[in-house]
Amino acid sequence: MDQRILTDIRYATGHNFVGRRIDGYQEPLCLLTARAADALRGVQDAALAAGRSLKVYDCYRPQRATDDFLNWAGQPGQDTMKAAFYPRVAKAELVDRGYLGAPSAHSRGSTVDVTLVDMPAPEQARYVPGQPLVACTAPRPQRFADNSVDMGTGFDCFDPLSHTDSDRVGPTARENRRQLRQLMTDGGFVGYDREWWHFRLRDEPWPDTCFDLPVTRSSAD
Repeated sequence: MDQRILTDIRYATGHNFVGRRIDGYQEPLCLLTARAADALRGVQDAALAAGRSLKVYDCYRPQRATDDFLNWAGQPGQDTMKAAFYPRVAKAELVDRGYLGAPSAHSRGSTVDVTLVDMPAPEQARYVPGQPLVACTAPRPQRFADNSVDMGTGFDCFDPLSHTDSDRVGPTARENRRQLRQLMTDGGFVGYDREWWHFRLRDEPWPDTCFDLPVTRSSAD
C-alpha cells in the first residue's frame, strides 16, 4: 500500500467493537490486491491535492476474522465495548441489521474502511484499554479523539447515523462524507449505504473468492 496513506488498523488492537485483537490480525497492516492498491494510490493523490490524506482502518480481512465476528455476535454477554460502538443497537441485532455478516467483501482483498485526515495530520490519540467509553454517536468533541475530520460518527459505529446519506448528522459531517465518497468513486470504488467508511473496488480481481491468509507481512509475498 502507498506509504503516504495513514493507518489505524483497529482489528489488530483492542480498540474495536469486540474489545480484543481479532483472529487473523497478526500485524497492524493494510494488505490489498495490486489493483486495489493502485486505485487507492490514485485516490490519495487526489486527496492530497485537496489538502487531506486518506486513513485506513481495515483492508484485507481474513475469513477467520469474519468468523470471529459472527461467533462473538452469537454469544451472550461480552458487551464490554457496547457503550462506544453500538450504544443504541442490541448486540443480538447486529447481524440482522446488516452491520455484521458473511461473506465479507474485505476477504476478497479489494475493500477498504477509510476516512479523511486534514494535512498536516494532527496527532492521533492513543486508546488505553479500560478508559471511559463514549458513544460513537456523540458530538465529535466528546467521543474518542480520532484525528480524522468530522464524519458525524466514529468508525465502526453500528447506528443509523452511520448511514452514508443520513440527514441527522451536521452539515460539516455531510460535506466530509460527500468529499470522501466523491474521491473514492472517482477512483473506482463503490460505497456501502450503511457505513460511510466502507468502499469496494468496482472492478475487483477476485469477486468470488474469499481468502484466509493472516494479516502479516509474509502474506504479501
